[in-house]
Amino acid sequence: MIFTETPLRGAFLIDIQENSDSRGFFARQFCQHEFAEHGLNPLVAQTNVAFNHRKGTLRGMHFQYPPCCESKVVRCTRGAMLDVIVDLRPESPTYLQHFAVELTADNRRSLYLPERFAHGYQSLTDATETAYLMGNFYHPGMDGGLRFSDPVLALPWPLPVTEISAKDGAWTMLADCEPELRRRMTI
Repeated sequence: MIFTETPLRGAFLIDIQENSDSRGFFARQFCQHEFAEHGLNPLVAQTNVAFNHRKGTLRGMHFQYPPCCESKVVRCTRGAMLDVIVDLRPESPTYLQHFAVELTADNRRSLYLPERFAHGYQSLTDATETAYLMGNFYHPGMDGGLRFSDPVLALPWPLPVTEISAKDGAWTMLADCEPELRRRMTI
């Protein structure tokens, strides 16, 4: 695997190294040893899959508060999506900055985000499917979110939003939640 750190310290793009022959190829897409060698949390507590019927569907921006934070490895297994993360670590020099990357079934690229990051994505094609490796279990009551359209965050969604859950569409604007967010994300 090829690990490339993003501008947000601790978040990595992960590309596979194909071993090809006449049959096709074989590649490793997860290895606890390689993750640990790069200082990443190699724990997988659960795996999730999400399917979006329509291009323009948006999910996010989700996170869990300490002590229930979760690391994630996200990969698009069908279609294409723009994946966006936001650094929520108050001590980080990139606090509240974002990083966006296109993940597709064809590029087979993954994105690793450490704990205390918000995560969301928009489907760029109909019938987009996403697989997640989660470093922690979901804890009801410890989840939070940021408004996908918050002008302070200026997240780069490429398409009009065609579908979004009521919960994701109702997350509070940063101006109204940032002091509480900062307090709860400080460890």
